[in-house]
Amino acid sequence: MRKPRKMLGKADSPYIISLMRTIETQSKSTIANWCINYAEAYILPVFEKACPGDSRPRMALDASRRWLDGKAKLPEVKNIILNECHAAARELDDRPAAQAAARACGQAAACFHTPTHSLGLAFYGAAAIAYDRVGTAETPDVYDRIAADECAKMEDALRTVSVENEPAPAKINWNC
Repeated sequence: MRKPRKMLGKADSPYIISLMRTIETQSKSTIANWCINYAEAYILPVFEKACPGDSRPRMALDASRRWLDGKAKLPEVKNIILNECHAAARELDDRPAAQAAARACGQAAACFHTPTHSLGLAFYGAAAIAYDRVGTAETPDVYDRIAADECAKMEDALRTVSVENEPAPAKINWNC
């Protein structure tokens, strides 16, 4: 059995580039809400199925949502994301789907602060979905297909909530 990749997809993949271009058209709050909602609906269930009773990724998404609503302070939210959600991921080397899901939730939760974390949702989220669906012994082509399909779903979900002609799109430097 080969060691699973932590993330699926590449920054120069056509589906990632398309997702990035769509993200660039939206405000930080639209990006953050989309990431939180997508992670909560599609990625968090992968984690919770593998780790019932561990609420750390859910707490990170909830904390991020509270910050967006003006009900939480930045240090509190960052602490939950960094010291709770990412800690959950570090503990799961033996469960790649759950580990990727925790990482994806942490990245989604951090989008309120830095929109470039939205790519973490794509890369780690695709891994979580793929490893949950087919395990860790498939060919790279199978994983690439699943990653492309999942990122297309993410982009469709973003387009659904996108603000047409957004007057204040986020200024994003992808550094990749």
